[in-house]
Amino acid sequence: MIIPKTREEIEIMRESALLVSKTLGLIAKEIGPGITTLYLDKLAEEFIRDNGGVPGFLGLYGFPNSLCVSPNAQVVHGIPNNNPLQEGDIISIDCGVLKNGFYGDHAYSFEIGDVTPEIKQLLKVTKESLYIGIREFKIGNRVEDVGNAIQKHCESYGYGVVRELVGHGLGRLMHEDPEMPNYGKRGKGKLFIEGMTVAIEPMINLGTKKTKHLKDGWTILTADGKPSAHFEHNVALINGKSEILSTFKYIYEALGIVSNEEDEFKMSTTLI
Repeated sequence: MIIPKTREEIEIMRESALLVSKTLGLIAKEIGPGITTLYLDKLAEEFIRDNGGVPGFLGLYGFPNSLCVSPNAQVVHGIPNNNPLQEGDIISIDCGVLKNGFYGDHAYSFEIGDVTPEIKQLLKVTKESLYIGIREFKIGNRVEDVGNAIQKHCESYGYGVVRELVGHGLGRLMHEDPEMPNYGKRGKGKLFIEGMTVAIEPMINLGTKKTKHLKDGWTILTADGKPSAHFEHNVALINGKSEILSTFKYIYEALGIVSNEEDEFKMSTTLI
């Protein structure tokens, strides 16, 4: 069952999402060759707690850490460790926060030093598909309209769209209805309603769409060992249109990137 949120609840969710955004911005300042993901995990947990939140992933379904860190061929749910990041790696950092009773949850794929043009394009196309999908999150559309838009864009480049993992509703629970796949047929799935809040998160592989699991019970990898990219935003349906609650602004400030990609999805109304 889809749980719509009031405007007041959406504003509380925005606070949770922005704490995740600021955490990822902090990580962006620290990440680089030689840095371990366990160091980043500890940094994130301290920052979240210092700012009135609780790490949303720590202990969720038994997960052992505050961040999911997934380098190169790992798609999602990688566990932080002491292996230093290497020049040319890419890594998805997925972070969750529980604050004032609501969750924030989003992700960004970082370049570690210089990466190949082939991988740069994978990251670019995957992030493009995120916003293409968000545009389809509006009154009159259905769940698979979002997935279909993401799928068409990514498959036009020959990339594999992961099937086993999907986005999801978000709110007082980390995972609410509906599931938000990154593939589908137009006009299929649950109808969007005012006040919905979701996490849209394309997970796109350079090669095959197929995946496999590590024996740690968490880490999911591409079946062919080729790299995977992952970007995620939290989005609310307000006045019939999609509004992003999270932001990559803090990441871009840390990395010196100038972008207006979020402008069309900024706050449309002021809460009275």
